[in-house]
Amino acid sequence: MKKFILLTFCFISFIGIAQNSGNKSPQAKNTAIQQYSVSGIVLDAETKQELEYATIILTPLNGKAITGGITDQNGKFEIQVSKGSYDISIEFISFKTKTFKNREIKQDLNLGTILLEINAESLNEVEIIAEKSTVEIRLDKKIYNVGKDMTVKGGTASDVLDNVPSVSVDVEGNVSLRGNENVRILINGKPSGLVGLSGTDALRQLPADAIEKVEVITSPSARYDAEGTAGILNIILRKGKAQGFNSSFTATAGNPDYFGASANLNYRTNKVNYFTNFGYNYNNSPGKSNTDVTYKNPIDDAPKYVNENTKYNRNNNRFNSQFGLEYYINDKTSLTGTVLYRTSDGDDSSTNTRKEYNILNNLLVENYRLEDDTEKDKTLEYTLNLTKDFKKDGHKLTFDFRYGKSNEDNKSNIYEEDNFGIVDENTLERSFTNEESEDVLVKADYVLPINENTQFEFGVNADLNNQVTDYLLEEYENNVYTNNLDFSNTLDFQQNVFAAYSQYGQKINKFSYLLGLRLENTDRTIKLIQTNDSFTENFTELFPTVNLGLEFSDSENITLGYSRRLSRPRSFYLNPFETRTSKTYIRKGNIYLDPTYTNSFDFGYLKKWNKITLNSSVYYQHTINNIEWVETESLRDVDNEQTLVIIRTPINLSSQDRYGFEFTTNYNPLKWWKLTNSFNFFKSATEGTYNAISYNKDDISWFTRLESRITLPGKIDWQTSGMYMGPSEGAFSKREGIVSVNLAFSKDILNEKGTLSLNVSDLLNSRKRNSSSYTDNTISKSEFQWRSRQILLNFTYRFNQNKKRERSKGFEGGGEEEMFKA
Repeated sequence: MKKFILLTFCFISFIGIAQNSGNKSPQAKNTAIQQYSVSGIVLDAETKQELEYATIILTPLNGKAITGGITDQNGKFEIQVSKGSYDISIEFISFKTKTFKNREIKQDLNLGTILLEINAESLNEVEIIAEKSTVEIRLDKKIYNVGKDMTVKGGTASDVLDNVPSVSVDVEGNVSLRGNENVRILINGKPSGLVGLSGTDALRQLPADAIEKVEVITSPSARYDAEGTAGILNIILRKGKAQGFNSSFTATAGNPDYFGASANLNYRTNKVNYFTNFGYNYNNSPGKSNTDVTYKNPIDDAPKYVNENTKYNRNNNRFNSQFGLEYYINDKTSLTGTVLYRTSDGDDSSTNTRKEYNILNNLLVENYRLEDDTEKDKTLEYTLNLTKDFKKDGHKLTFDFRYGKSNEDNKSNIYEEDNFGIVDENTLERSFTNEESEDVLVKADYVLPINENTQFEFGVNADLNNQVTDYLLEEYENNVYTNNLDFSNTLDFQQNVFAAYSQYGQKINKFSYLLGLRLENTDRTIKLIQTNDSFTENFTELFPTVNLGLEFSDSENITLGYSRRLSRPRSFYLNPFETRTSKTYIRKGNIYLDPTYTNSFDFGYLKKWNKITLNSSVYYQHTINNIEWVETESLRDVDNEQTLVIIRTPINLSSQDRYGFEFTTNYNPLKWWKLTNSFNFFKSATEGTYNAISYNKDDISWFTRLESRITLPGKIDWQTSGMYMGPSEGAFSKREGIVSVNLAFSKDILNEKGTLSLNVSDLLNSRKRNSSSYTDNTISKSEFQWRSRQILLNFTYRFNQNKKRERSKGFEGGGEEEMFKA
């Protein structure tokens, strides 16, 4: 019944909007009407710099369609309009809007020089940085502008996130926020199939050219889903807004083999905005790993030492496309729809060389394990957004709908050879994995400003997910492949989350507060098809949020945030059937896992000096039901021999306290030199016991990132980005520090319509994970490198665009805390 009420509310909201949007003023008949010119120049009030691509909006007071335009590279504009009375607004993102009320136009009108001021009074729009900085620092979030970073040209979303402050991406592509992997990734403010079935692989398929910016939100309000104990990364995709037609085309080539092309197209009229982006790329990503295992007490003739060396060769063809249409029903109502299609075709191979030695270090056995893996992925997603603005500024009702379907087909062939190249038929096996996911999201949000400094917000949403994973393992016996019933399985995972939230905020002089409460009901059903077992769980939780802000001056602010959040275990963690990495290493899920719950506190401080901006924070998180992977050992029959097998499984092992400190600074020592530095230090204290073994641990780690942008003679831009990730230690594992350096050069050509860039990723070829782990009977040391150094040459051509156009009034994905407004 609760689910029905929520969905009904969303539907009623949709009907209400449609009814209101139908009340349109009748349009005048088309007649030949004399046109007059409205002109002027727009400048930054502080620096007196021309503001290119500022938006000029002319709203007729008689209810006719709005018109407008944008400023050119000199900040000038000239717009032709009919005779009449207009409200004229001049807007530029992060600046206060300038409005000329009720201007009667019956002859050419020159508004002269229009000075726009930085919107420092609005805490959610504080952007006190140099215009061309890669990182924008605001009180409630950090925003990373992808278009300004040369080192990710031709790269992927994974490369983009690896350059975002507070964010780190390990060598396998796992994303962490402040060292915590329980981070929620959104697309345009909402969950999306773009980061669906396998988040790590999905991020490597999304091209960097399709991304406009990334928002880092460490203390989310009640408006956001409670999922993700570390916080939220909101990826904003490109969506043009300028009048007329504009586009950009990009081609990329590199080594190891990489070839790609992409395009972003936009056409806007007064009533409709069409936008699309699509891209294709082929890449070969070679990698390698090496593992040395020492057995403390080998059984009988078992080896004392084992060395495994693996070489990876990954070939992938990927295609992404998105088409969208935004229809302005009237000046207060708009309807936006998008269709997204993504496909990838991967052909990967790995060669594992395994050598076993006795206690005297004499070679006992040498064999080669080869695996050929093919994977085909498809994602299709439809979204619909209806936005209704009321007469009062900030009074808004929005409705969102999303339907997505993803499919992954994987086939692997595995076999072993001896050192003479003879295939051992007893090792022949092949596996088939089919994973299908279907998602539906229905969402409605209502914002009501009570007065100029106070607002109330309410919203509901239903997020419905169904995922079916079918895994089949076949082994070669008696000249035929037969099904291995111990590993083959089908898992039907259904999880529906229903939520409602409310929040109330107010600004009292320099002090702001936002209090929120979110209720989420989770209904989860897991079916094991082979055994006909079914597991259901239903729970409801409350998630309070508190966000406080105090503005000492236009250049100094502090914030304090509290939120309660959770992390639900994914189907990968819950599937109780065994899958094996090798014959001696097995992974097994845990059907009885509970969600992880975290209480987070975040204190932030922002300060601006003449050439420096500092954003810092101290944070603390207390987590219960923390999920950790534990390893056990089992003596099993492997190829007719009793062999010690390691089994890895997740459990709700521990409670954890995490606390840390971070800062991000922008510094412009000279006009031609810009620096950005971020530093994050964190410590975690974990307490837990499993099978009478203590997993208590204290882990201290840190990472820092430094970016330098220099303009060389000849207007060549030079960017260097370096990162060091400090060492880390778990209960039974250690990881050494990792250093990596990226380098890029860029030059505008063809009258600034084109840009040629060269970037080198992992210049020192040092992005490797060196780690060691321990069990009662083994000591393991390993080195892993996902991808070797990569060099890319990139060319971009812009049509009716300009490189300096960085502050578009694009879709913000539901920015943080609308109440923080003066």
